[in-house]
Amino acid sequence: MAALRPKCEVKVTVCSGEIISVSIATYDCCDVRIAALSREEAVAVLDAAARRRESLAVHMCNAFSLSTALSDNSHRSALTRGDLCLADGAPVAWVGRRRGYRNMTKPVRGPSLMGDLMERGLSWGAKHYFYGGSPAVVEELSAATVARFPGLRIVGSESPPFRTLTAGEMAAAVTRIRTSDAHFVWVGLGTPKQDFFVSQVSRQLLSVQVGVGAAFDFMAGAKREAPSWLQGYGLEWTFRLANEPRRLWRRYFIGGSRFVAAVIRDDMRSWRFARR
Repeated sequence: MAALRPKCEVKVTVCSGEIISVSIATYDCCDVRIAALSREEAVAVLDAAARRRESLAVHMCNAFSLSTALSDNSHRSALTRGDLCLADGAPVAWVGRRRGYRNMTKPVRGPSLMGDLMERGLSWGAKHYFYGGSPAVVEELSAATVARFPGLRIVGSESPPFRTLTAGEMAAAVTRIRTSDAHFVWVGLGTPKQDFFVSQVSRQLLSVQVGVGAAFDFMAGAKREAPSWLQGYGLEWTFRLANEPRRLWRRYFIGGSRFVAAVIRDDMRSWRFARR
């Protein structure tokens, strides 16, 4: 399968205006290019980008978000315009392993990515901005992360309205984030709203912007995370479904079915390509 490994030129803008390109292997999953990066590799790439003051739009992709993008062209466009799409979910990482990327033994989960980069950034003074979640969750998130990582620099946090922002409100939000001088902008608006936000603001900020979904709730302690052994076997969804069945049943049963069908389709395409 080595011949089927495409390279993606990730172009990021540095504060001097210079464009730097980094070649990262990707694989196709549900018509979206997923970066073939392990958790450790993703942390290293994002940390280096933040240190260099690059504008980097990062999307966390799991089976649900990719199944949503299959039927929503605007969502798929937001993902494909991004600089990096990471495998936030065991099934998406497993697809990478099937494509030949042995480094993808585990997914790059949002809460883990946030924690790793917060800890790593302590040594060089990384500044963080939280955008999304309810007012209570954002407040609890700030308190919980500072307690976990003493010395963490949080330069801003806000809970936007639960509706589409006006052009003026969006411009004001961008100004607040830019003025904060944040290195990392963590966006917790849920799928696909957070992907639209990251896509819209990415070229207006000199920071790493990451849509991390439910990571705000987990790190704030507002919701319980699945046990690590369930995460390792790709069964985190069973834990979340048991806790929120009415809200999540469509996501996992309908979205999951679409995801599996799309993966089978991709496998058939690869098989035909390999036979040529």
